[in-house]
Amino acid sequence: MKKIIVTNNKYVYEKYKDDFEVYFDESFSYIEVLKYVRDRIHEGHKLLTHPLSGSVKPNETVYKSIMISDKKDVLDFDSLKLIEESIATAKKFTANKPTPDWPESILDDFRILDLSLIENVIDKLKHA
Repeated sequence: MKKIIVTNNKYVYEKYKDDFEVYFDESFSYIEVLKYVRDRIHEGHKLLTHPLSGSVKPNETVYKSIMISDKKDVLDFDSLKLIEESIATAKKFTANKPTPDWPESILDDFRILDLSLIENVIDKLKHA
């Protein structure tokens, strides 16, 4: 099964652009990545990674990478429910405490962390 990576992280884009279809938009916020994925789910794609993977809260980082199926099928209600709940959770976190205006060194750490999370998933999928 082909896979699509949706990301706002340039490190993920650079690493996987030749191996996967990658939708990359650096201007996307964390929540905008989730909403873009939700819209793709409405078109028939399925979630392949959890939208809130990792231990970093949605209001702590600006970077998010999510893998979805390439194949469009009927609407997957489990994927839709999960992405909608993830959007609500991210909104709740950012409403309670907005994401700080991090210096570039911290943003770089978050890019590396997000890359590491998607690398682990891709590695597991290769061995599944």
